[in-house]
Amino acid sequence: MANEAPVERRLAAILAADVVGYSRLMGADEVGTLRALQACRRELIDPAIAGRRGRIFKTTGDGLLVEFPSAVDAVACAITVQQGMTRRNADTAEDKRLVFRVGINIGDVILDKDDVFGDGVNVAARLESLCEPGGICLSRSVRDQVRDKLPLAFDDLGEQTVKNIARPVRAFALGPQPIAAAPAPETAPAVAPRRRAWPWLGAGAAAILLTAAGAAWWALREPAAAPQPVAAAVSFPAPIPAARASIAVLPFTQLGGESSGDYFADGLTEDIIAALGRFRELSVIARAAVFAYKGKNPTRPRSAATSRSDTSSRAAFAGAWSGSASRSA
Repeated sequence: MANEAPVERRLAAILAADVVGYSRLMGADEVGTLRALQACRRELIDPAIAGRRGRIFKTTGDGLLVEFPSAVDAVACAITVQQGMTRRNADTAEDKRLVFRVGINIGDVILDKDDVFGDGVNVAARLESLCEPGGICLSRSVRDQVRDKLPLAFDDLGEQTVKNIARPVRAFALGPQPIAAAPAPETAPAVAPRRRAWPWLGAGAAAILLTAAGAAWWALREPAAAPQPVAAAVSFPAPIPAARASIAVLPFTQLGGESSGDYFADGLTEDIIAALGRFRELSVIARAAVFAYKGKNPTRPRSAATSRSDTSSRAAFAGAWSGSASRSA
């Protein structure tokens, strides 16, 4: 229908795994088998999947389906899990061991919310059914992706006819002994978060604000001029509040002389002027007045409204930025 959303597809490596003889194990000891499986998931399987950027999109009592961004990640995860299960089963009675079969395929799949569908998933499940206990079975497309990237030698099982798949599937297998002898896959490198310059710029702006506020506080501490004596017959006018400290924030410049960052420098200057304007004890020179001095080096700008000496700023601040931090000058 015309109003239906388009189908979302992507290429993904699909891993299918289940426990061999799960029904027998549950029949012998339901609670013990369930707790053992939960411990395997928690301590081995789930961390191995997460370490290879995998995502579990479906679970069945004894199995699971996992999506990986690459075939190498999927196979490396399977090796890690099977080697780990061998170590865990070493001290477990044979009739209570949890043994997995793993099938891996890579193909075009359909996404529906958090679920994944398509032949790419179905083929992985069918390959898992061909696998021997404790081993791994791959499609030809997966083998071709990992053959020169992982030190593994797979057995060619030839063309296999599997249920509900139209064409035969070329399968390759890795048994429990070659898996145990294989070197442990290297740990996947953690993806470092991209560094951003904004926190450093914000820290620089905060430092300038603190410096300006400190200078204003120091200016307000200046002693008031001594009052002049007046005749006794003259009445005293109402007290006049002390003049507020005046501050000018000169336009910032970019180190290196490039003009591409002028818009950011101007915006940073305006933000500092606005922030200082919230202090009732300060008289901040307006933007229009200070931007008249852009590119110049004045020692004390005056207010745009008047040129009287009592409106001159007591402190002037200029700044420069290099693209990652600001500094007051």
